[in-house]
Amino acid sequence: MRSASHGTAPTAKLAIIAGGGDLPGLLVAACRDSGRESFVLAYRGVGEVDSVVPDAWVDIGRVGDTFAALRAAACEEVVLAGPIRRPKLSALKLDGRGRAMLGRLTRAWARDDALLSVIVAELESEGFRVVGADDVLGELLAKEGPLGRLAPDGRATADIAVGVEVLAALGALDIGQAVVVQGGRVLGIEAAEGTDALIDRCAELHGDDEARPVLVKLPKPGQERRVDLPAVGVTTVVRAAAAGFAGIAIQSGGALVMDRDSLIDRADELGLFVIAIVPDR
Repeated sequence: MRSASHGTAPTAKLAIIAGGGDLPGLLVAACRDSGRESFVLAYRGVGEVDSVVPDAWVDIGRVGDTFAALRAAACEEVVLAGPIRRPKLSALKLDGRGRAMLGRLTRAWARDDALLSVIVAELESEGFRVVGADDVLGELLAKEGPLGRLAPDGRATADIAVGVEVLAALGALDIGQAVVVQGGRVLGIEAAEGTDALIDRCAELHGDDEARPVLVKLPKPGQERRVDLPAVGVTTVVRAAAAGFAGIAIQSGGALVMDRDSLIDRADELGLFVIAIVPDR
């Protein structure tokens, strides 16, 4: 397990700002196993937090309450883990600190990477060190090559290359991290609905071409790596197989693989390749 970034000691108390999925629970378990203290904070009304029991809940618009809770818990480092549902900006009940950020929030609210960059900057301005989930769980980072026994054939390899080009072109627009390609044709691009919904949507679109669709999921060029790294897990594999996909391509060193052994077993069982690539972009 790697130590935290910026040369800091891995024993610094870690605040986990938790969203959905398995990642918050994995971070808590990693801290417990290494003897590191952790503190889990979650936001009310912005989605499920089901892998951990939060130590504190705050309203997402009360930015000052977030900082107060982290300080009261004596946290030094912060990791953002798991998706949350973004409410309408007009629905936020902002405290004084939130109102002071309103201009920056308004400009960034519709764009994921821009918004996360604002959040990271605000945390750092308060003296917290923001680290990535992979700084705590380095073993989850994808390593180059197939994850199971299957590898893409020539047609799938060509579609992966198309997907890499599309995501590189869209990256500057802060649109999404995933694209589905079949026979050189783009079937869908991830937007606000997320990867699972993208897969489901493309299941209805792909034709009977011999080349089955592939999902390509990569970090955006220039993305803030400490937050929102792409992740794949068993659910993604099962969904893609049910949709008739040939496989999934992720970035080596740029994606988190959740529950690797189970993912590999399911991918092999379902006849789906999962491969970590080094994009030439």
